[in-house]
Amino acid sequence: MLPAFLIGLGALSFGVAAYAIVAYGYLPFATLVHPEMRKAFEAHRGAVYAHVFASATALALGPTQFSRRLRERHISLHRWLGRLYLSAGVMIGGVSGLILARYAFGGTPARLGFACLAIAWLYTGARAYLAIRAGNIAAHRAWMMRNFALTFAAVTLRLYLPVTVTSGIEFERAYAWIAWLCWVPNLLIAGMFLKYAERRSPVSP
Repeated sequence: MLPAFLIGLGALSFGVAAYAIVAYGYLPFATLVHPEMRKAFEAHRGAVYAHVFASATALALGPTQFSRRLRERHISLHRWLGRLYLSAGVMIGGVSGLILARYAFGGTPARLGFACLAIAWLYTGARAYLAIRAGNIAAHRAWMMRNFALTFAAVTLRLYLPVTVTSGIEFERAYAWIAWLCWVPNLLIAGMFLKYAERRSPVSP
């Protein structure tokens, strides 16, 4: 990956992680969410806190896993950060996200979108873990890339929200689309990048 791309990826990830920590760690609960979403958040505070802080952990740690310098010079640290990313980040965030998907604002399409995101996040994380346990580094890297593309949905969702507000589209309708748009294109782009990398240096994924 190009250093500039990694820097941009990291800056956006750290920015959203910091926003989540401030919004849910220091401000009154659910102050910054849409008023119609607040009731569902209030009714499931535990799951919301688990999802927010686990996702923030994944966002903060994820970019470090793509640093070649870290892998080459501090492999032990790379492994421990990866374990923390998958356990405290993806696993907790995915399970709590799946619980919250049942109550997502935007009706059935939004609930399905966020449920599929949570399942895909957990699945790709499990595949990445099993691959490295089997010693398949190439497959591990490929699955981690797919997994972080899904982690990055927390960023792309927040990029879509201002567009929705300024476009004048009804929020409930737009949010149902965002529930899919925040992660499906990310996963497709990761897949395209992996195919491109495979063509340049053919290695079994």
